[in-house]
Amino acid sequence: MALKLLTLIASLCFMSCFMVINSQKDVYDPITKTMEEFSGYPVHEPHLQDSFTSLSVDTESLQRQIEELSTFSDSPAPSVTRVLYSEKDVSARRYIKNLMAHSGLAVKEDAVGNIFGRWDGYEPELAPVSTGSHIDAIPYSGKYDGVIGVLGAIEAINVLKRSGFKPKRSLEVILFTSEEPTRFGISCLGSRLLAGSQELAELLKTTVDGQNISFPDAARFAGYENAKDLSSVFLPKGSYSAFIELHIEQGPILEEEAIPIGVVTAIAAPASIKVDFEGNGGHAGAVLMPMRNDAGLAAAELALAVEKHVLDSGSIDTVGTVGILELHPGAINSIPSKAHLEIDTRDINEARRNNVIEKIHNSALNICKKRNVKLSEFKIVNQDPPALSDDSIVKATESACQELNLSYRKMISRAYHDSLFMARISPMGMIFIPCYKGYSHKPEEFAAPKDIANGVRVLALTLAKLSLS
Repeated sequence: MALKLLTLIASLCFMSCFMVINSQKDVYDPITKTMEEFSGYPVHEPHLQDSFTSLSVDTESLQRQIEELSTFSDSPAPSVTRVLYSEKDVSARRYIKNLMAHSGLAVKEDAVGNIFGRWDGYEPELAPVSTGSHIDAIPYSGKYDGVIGVLGAIEAINVLKRSGFKPKRSLEVILFTSEEPTRFGISCLGSRLLAGSQELAELLKTTVDGQNISFPDAARFAGYENAKDLSSVFLPKGSYSAFIELHIEQGPILEEEAIPIGVVTAIAAPASIKVDFEGNGGHAGAVLMPMRNDAGLAAAELALAVEKHVLDSGSIDTVGTVGILELHPGAINSIPSKAHLEIDTRDINEARRNNVIEKIHNSALNICKKRNVKLSEFKIVNQDPPALSDDSIVKATESACQELNLSYRKMISRAYHDSLFMARISPMGMIFIPCYKGYSHKPEEFAAPKDIANGVRVLALTLAKLSLS
């Protein structure tokens, strides 16, 4: 009887262990699933656990890094001002390089300060998969724009390392130099150069900032002594097998619809225009209205014309903004003798955007005739084409969302990013996360830790899929 009882207990223990083992095998593990899908063989890694562990984000550490990085600022909290090659920018770069090194990445920089942190794959001869964004910030902006795509990328690498994942293709995090046009009036400076812009390389040799400091001198101040040899920054097409950028939406759609992830399918085509009017000026009291040649009113009229032409395009995807309007001499009792405008126009349809630019130019010429002022400059600073996300990256991102049980929506990016220019080097994609009321480029900019963590998890799993492709 005792022997039968012992046999029964042993059998129950065996069955219990068998059920536990099978239960553990049935736990949904996206990393294991990804590795098995691409290899075609079952993966038995004892350290790969369920998805909540294997893709766990260290939210507390990531949030602390966001706060610490925000202290490298030339404006008081909660705003952030971090201008290219300033002392705060240099300190922030050093902070990021330290984080990369701490995560076991091999760190290098190019001649303009694009920073690369690489995790070598087990087939390092293959073109790597890259991800990243920027950390420079326009005056009095927020602490999340760009930063989420850099700190989040480093954390995504940490997530994969903690899961036990081994990349086939190397994974590389990129910090891009000067995505914002704050100092030299050139947006996405680092990624444009990576994409091989010879025109920009030549222009930067003579470009100066508002204090008449040249780009090469500013770069040398920041420690980039070889900034004159900008062709060394160029990357040939195919340098990466894929590039994907994590970013806050900078719009309200995801938050309003309570959707945690946006899968970007296209980036709108941006263009920037500089306009200068010249009039005669004069005393605000002494010169009668019919005798005036007011450059300020010419600028005001053109600003309204921008709005009209954009609305007349018939598409909600066409936008235009007069972001800068400066009057000279800038005195209340002096008629403006000069006016300077800077206009931003964007559309996902390049031809439609170019048509708006042409109409703006015609309006500027007509205003000059009407008001008897001179159009001393109408310069298109940049006129970039739109970029489409690569289908393979979109599908990989969608698959990651599905495996992580996160709802998503496909959407376009009306803001432009370094991804726009990385699309000229490699297949490109983007991941959006919600931000509070869609606020960006202001101190109220905010992304919830949970939303950031979701974005990092999707990024990590997407990188894993692309690495194994």
